Amino acid sequence: MIDRFSDGLLTPAETSSYLQIPDSTLHTWLKGQAAGAPLVHWVEPLRWGQPSVPFVAVAEAYVLRSLRSIGLRMSEIREAAAAVRDAFETPYGLVSKRIATDGVDIFVEHGFGDLRRARDGQAPIHEVVADYLRYLSWDAGDDFPSSLQLRQYPDEVPVVIDPRFGHGLPVVASNRVPVKAVADLWEAGETVEDIAYEYDMGTDQVVALCQAVVRLAV
Repeated sequence: MIDRFSDGLLTPAETSSYLQIPDSTLHTWLKGQAAGAPLVHWVEPLRWGQPSVPFVAVAEAYVLRSLRSIGLRMSEIREAAAAVRDAFETPYGLVSKRIATDGVDIFVEHGFGDLRRARDGQAPIHEVVADYLRYLSWDAGDDFPSSLQLRQYPDEVPVVIDPRFGHGLPVVASNRVPVKAVADLWEAGETVEDIAYEYDMGTDQVVALCQAVVRLAV
């Protein structure tokens, strides 16, 4: 059983790729701090080149990427992150389940106003952040996320990173089959119908998933 906090799940390069974050940006976040704790936590790899980014850090990097995408400066994020961690009494405050409620209010209180027309000129910060946070999933009674849905895949076939399945590889949410396994069969010439039968998926889901893989590879 992989520990979400202390076991490396992905390498920095894999994390950057799956979250669509530039390598240099992620490395800066891994070195950055707020309230005496890393902005994005990392663990010492077992060997050089081995995974050093635990699942909780994947979620942290996703939240930071979301906040940056609506125009928040890193200095603002660090200040608010420190306030969230202090309020929640945990170094993992950025991915606490409370971030979706109390946490947004803390960010607003720290000088952001409600950032009306955030990012696209229409929605206030509460709505924008709520939209991003719906891609994180928390199990009942757990304050920290158990999986992260990857936004670059179509909604009709949700793809997640879940430390309990696939050893960190993106998997189809409905059956926990690695995306790579589906794409490999398709690239090998298997029919959409056979792949759908093999993995208990709809043919439209297989097509949408494989099209997304091709698009992301470009």
